[in-house]
Amino acid sequence: VEQGCDASVLLDDDDASNFTGEKSAAPNANSLRGFEVIDSIKSKLEAACPGVVSCADTLAVAARDSVATLGGPTWTVELGRRDSTTASFSNANTDLASPLMNLDELISVFSKKGFTEKEMVALSGSHTTGKARCLLFRNRIYNETNIDSEFAKSIQSNCPSSGGGDNLSPLDDGSPVIFDNSYFKNLVNNKGLLHSDQALFNGGSMDSQVATYSENPITFYVDFANAMVKMGNLSVLTGTDGEIRTNCRKVN
Repeated sequence: VEQGCDASVLLDDDDASNFTGEKSAAPNANSLRGFEVIDSIKSKLEAACPGVVSCADTLAVAARDSVATLGGPTWTVELGRRDSTTASFSNANTDLASPLMNLDELISVFSKKGFTEKEMVALSGSHTTGKARCLLFRNRIYNETNIDSEFAKSIQSNCPSSGGGDNLSPLDDGSPVIFDNSYFKNLVNNKGLLHSDQALFNGGSMDSQVATYSENPITFYVDFANAMVKMGNLSVLTGTDGEIRTNCRKVN
């Protein structure tokens, strides 16, 4: 969530009021999904206790429960966030990590939000589930050399050298719907799907951290959970700041 844990990312564009949200920003367009799941949860919450649970808290709890349901760790979600009444298309474009980034760029982007290099690697482990668009890894699977050739070939079948930009491939080819440490095992074997994934294990300063997580899933789980709590505390709105949206897609 771009400006902090404030549900700004859930706001829809609104032509009538000339409002452009974050959903259509380059890192999010055709990539962030599942908004209807949040809508469904929020409508049930509003029916049970109107105006009490924010969209930001709903997102934070949904993130935790999704990870736990897929076999990953759990953590205590601090509650009491309020929702932003604004969003920033430009910040979403500049502040989110790009799949084309090298290690030093990734470290810089996460550092700006107060995360250590170790926390950056742990949070990258969320790529043990989810999918990416062909457009974002085409150059890697056809032109980069630090990639397992058989792996590259298998991905090419669903991502041609031209066209099919929105075709999806799992970020973790090993166990795509299980939250485990398979992502890090992939990196050690040069099977990172995105350039930014493999950048974490490419002869640089984070190689040993990736190797640790690839061998010790519990260590990864503990570090990931702690980093998620920290992320959930980023620039939160509390007290009288912001609002509790009735509909997560628009301000009250």
